[in-house]
Amino acid sequence: MEHLLAFVDFFIHLDKYLDATVIEYGALTYAILAVIIFCETGLVVTPVLPGDSLLFAAGAISSRGGLNIAILLPLLFFAAILGNTVNYHVGKFIGPKAFDHESRIFKRKYLERTKEFYAKYGGKTIIFAQFVPIVRTFAPFLAGVSGMSYLRFALYNVTGAALWQGLFLGGGHLFGNIEKVKNNFTLVIMVIIVISLMPAIIEAIRSRRVQSKPV
Repeated sequence: MEHLLAFVDFFIHLDKYLDATVIEYGALTYAILAVIIFCETGLVVTPVLPGDSLLFAAGAISSRGGLNIAILLPLLFFAAILGNTVNYHVGKFIGPKAFDHESRIFKRKYLERTKEFYAKYGGKTIIFAQFVPIVRTFAPFLAGVSGMSYLRFALYNVTGAALWQGLFLGGGHLFGNIEKVKNNFTLVIMVIIVISLMPAIIEAIRSRRVQSKPV
């Protein structure tokens, strides 16, 4: 429980923790941020890292001079692309083997549904998923599992990462130094988290309703 409370506190007070990191580690903060973004997008075991809110907080701090936006934008853009690419290749070369034996997580029917989903919605899935926490971690992996071509994946990967960085990192830089935003930063972060999770929540509710309908 103590660890959970600490994790929640880290989420909602990202600006304070990030400010402290900048003071303590200086330029090394850029590498720390890049690693976090890479892990969230590239490792299926770390889907709960605070990507959206972290980008906004980093952008906000850059607007106050604590970090350089000219370094943040290309660095974190590259980290997101690299993470998604690694995740895709893991799904392509290792992922299918996970479905050879049934488990609670890797079920063959999930693989078939994923293939159908990507066949129906195409590469746009990668772009949309970039804005949904947890989903963005699994989308590249499942793209690889489902057999999406790399060139097609790369096109949507770059587009999604650019839009994601522009919205949250750019938004933080533009609005982070506004007095009302600074004074209510915790509330802003919570709103970002809720809005980011809404598509996944709505989809989960819709799926449950469909499954509960009598055939």
